[in-house]
Amino acid sequence: MSIKNTPSQVRLPFLLAIAVAAGIFIGANVIGGGKDESADSRKSAFKFREILNYINSNYVDEVDQNKLVENAITSMLKELDPHTVYIPAEEQELSHAQLQGNFEGIGIEYNIFRDTIYVVAPLSGGPSEEVGLLTGDKIIKVNDELVAGIGIQNRGVLDRLRGPKGSVVTVTVLRKNTKDLLSFEITRDQIPQFSVDADYMINEEVGYIKINRFTSTTYNEFKVSLDKLLAQGMTKLVLDLTGNPGGYMDRAIRMADEFLPGDPMIVFTKGKEYRYNQEHRAGELGAFEKQPLIVLIDEGSASASEIVSGAIQDNDRGLIVGRRSFGKGLVQMPIELSDGSELRLTISRYYTPSGRSIQKSYEQGTDDYYGDIYGRFESGEMYHGDSIHVIDSLKFSTVKGRVVYGGGGIVPDVYVALDTVGSSSYLNKLFTSNSIREYALKYSDENKEKLTKMGFDTYFSSFDVTKPMLNELISIAKSNKIAFDQKQFEHSESLIKTYVKAQIARGIWNNNGFYPIWNQTNEIYREALGMFDKAKEIQSM
Repeated sequence: MSIKNTPSQVRLPFLLAIAVAAGIFIGANVIGGGKDESADSRKSAFKFREILNYINSNYVDEVDQNKLVENAITSMLKELDPHTVYIPAEEQELSHAQLQGNFEGIGIEYNIFRDTIYVVAPLSGGPSEEVGLLTGDKIIKVNDELVAGIGIQNRGVLDRLRGPKGSVVTVTVLRKNTKDLLSFEITRDQIPQFSVDADYMINEEVGYIKINRFTSTTYNEFKVSLDKLLAQGMTKLVLDLTGNPGGYMDRAIRMADEFLPGDPMIVFTKGKEYRYNQEHRAGELGAFEKQPLIVLIDEGSASASEIVSGAIQDNDRGLIVGRRSFGKGLVQMPIELSDGSELRLTISRYYTPSGRSIQKSYEQGTDDYYGDIYGRFESGEMYHGDSIHVIDSLKFSTVKGRVVYGGGGIVPDVYVALDTVGSSSYLNKLFTSNSIREYALKYSDENKEKLTKMGFDTYFSSFDVTKPMLNELISIAKSNKIAFDQKQFEHSESLIKTYVKAQIARGIWNNNGFYPIWNQTNEIYREALGMFDKAKEIQSM
């Protein structure tokens, strides 16, 4: 992404409405309509054109025909499945760029604090870094248009700062300890987006890789990370797919192939059209085919994430740890339309190697489909593994005879309850107001030289968030209209200190500084580290 927003990443219930509507895609665009129109489809199309013409000629008020057509398309697709979607031309570029793993723009990581766009970091090697934008700069104007104090949202930032490679935009900033505004002419360029959030050694044996989505670059990024950790002595791996909503199917297949020896099934698909019935097997020699493997999933892991975890589970290759995944087992084909818009049409279902469809029901409509996540809180599933509802008629067996179930996501081998210890309304508000991120950015900016000299290992083991630091955070929160609550603060103080420390580390060492600290609060991660004996046991059954 050319401009990267970094909202606080607190893992709380109200943030679990995940964006999986995009679904999972075959890896190629298809232009055109496929089969010849049937008599029924010609009749229906004629009826629609007839009504539209009557409206245009005789309706009492002027109407926007394009808007009517767009609304009609959206309403029609609601009768299908939740993942068949129409993307208007003006949104297609952004959606496509997210899957391609790159944007064209100025290359900054930003956040919005108190109605002002702050530069969190100019991306390394990007055009903003080249002209001299700095961490902490406040963006006041873009091309002489005031953008501070106007209630700007993320979309407004993207619309103003993204643009085609080679185009020029003028960005005016207010810099700390500088009286006058500074203006920079920035020539936009292509900025890669990374789908590997972090890759580091947890200890001398165990490596960790977190994948945030499956884009066109994901497999190559993953392979670089895997080779890097192997060179550092990794003999065991934690692959973190929590919160990963999916993306390209072929990248998920290639990733799974790195772990599976021989040529076992990874995934197969079935559709109404024979050409959409395909089998995908392992076959390439992988770099991590025999070593112990643990895959982390949760309610935010969908589609391509479920293909990887399903292939590992059904082939008894590793241990799946966490909570039941989203349950998205449909495959979409992106179809480019004549006006630049796009139809993402569901053309098949995918099945794990044992024959499971993990697609959950959508018969009650889209709201109920996505509301299922909240239903898991109400049913107790997020806190008790025995509350997971499985359908006995959808019972399947792994290669070595372990029982697994279809019909609604991947049920992990080891269930981990959501940890709410230390949570509070006050903590939630610190995140939703961006107060923790704002304070951490300020602290890391003011202490960059000292922290860099300290080094991450020393910071990780000995840095402590002090009382004066917490008092300054509380003051920033008050300025963001968050009233202080002493009781809730004391209840959440340990978590607050960990989150602040992690966010400060991100400002100095990026995500490989952030996640080792942040993951100390991650109950799935903590549980997994003690499960490698069980992972070996499954592999050697």
